[in-house]
Amino acid sequence: MPTKVELCKAEEVAAGTALRVEAGGVTVAVFNIDGTFYVTDDACTHGPGSLSEGYIDGDVIECNFHNGQFDIKTGEVVSPPCMIPVKTYPATVENGVVVIEVD
Repeated sequence: MPTKVELCKAEEVAAGTALRVEAGGVTVAVFNIDGTFYVTDDACTHGPGSLSEGYIDGDVIECNFHNGQFDIKTGEVVSPPCMIPVKTYPATVENGVVVIEVD
């Protein structure tokens, strides 16, 4: 049964930025894209990069380690050297807090 995990206050993630959060046994990147929140695993699937520390261009995150790119909304690979999509979590905002469900 999925468990709700409160990640951070929505106001902590300005539009066009990301925040690394450790909560509920996961380490994720919380993205604010034009006021909509998206959550992915923080770890790049290619190497030791932290996606929350990467470069955001629209709805694409470029890893700060090898410059691979992922679609923030779907987790799909946009550009190599990454080959494996990053895990995403549907996010909601409840009472001003970004929330996901984890298994």
